[in-house]
Amino acid sequence: MAATSGPDELDARLLLLLSDEPRLGVLECSRRLGVARGTVQARLDRLVERGVLQGFPPELDLAAMGYGLTAFAVLEIAQGHRGIVAEQLAAIDEVCEVHATTGQGDLFVRMVARSNDDLQRVIDEVVGVPGVRRTSTSIALSTPVPPRVRPLLHRLSGEKRAGVPESGTPADRAHKPGIDS
Repeated sequence: MAATSGPDELDARLLLLLSDEPRLGVLECSRRLGVARGTVQARLDRLVERGVLQGFPPELDLAAMGYGLTAFAVLEIAQGHRGIVAEQLAAIDEVCEVHATTGQGDLFVRMVARSNDDLQRVIDEVVGVPGVRRTSTSIALSTPVPPRVRPLLHRLSGEKRAGVPESGTPADRAHKPGIDS
């Protein structure tokens, strides 16, 4: 179920707390947030019901698991085949996520591999999916900004992040002409 409005300040503070320490119980969350246990449970139930909170999976390091190579592919597919192609891509273990996009291609695929040779095997599987017409693949050299939601939670919670002015991140200020760092 899609949310009709975003999390409020207390929801955001609860999500920040659980992002930092996902194994905390409801009682400990209520103690740290200074609210009743029932309030925390009701908030969690509502966040799950609205689809904001989708679970507590462990955060895994794919490189430590042997998949040290990440690549992104833009796929052009035959018209009307998005569902079928997405289903086939989901069957390839190394395909981590697929997004339908606008612009140059139709699908944006994040995949992992153990080596360059392994990546070639994965790309061959992707290209072999019926309905895939063309691909363009790029290998990620590093991840300067990993996937994150924390800044959004800070904004919703009303908390100011230490060392980050309201005009943006320190990196933003460093790249704006006319602003001294």
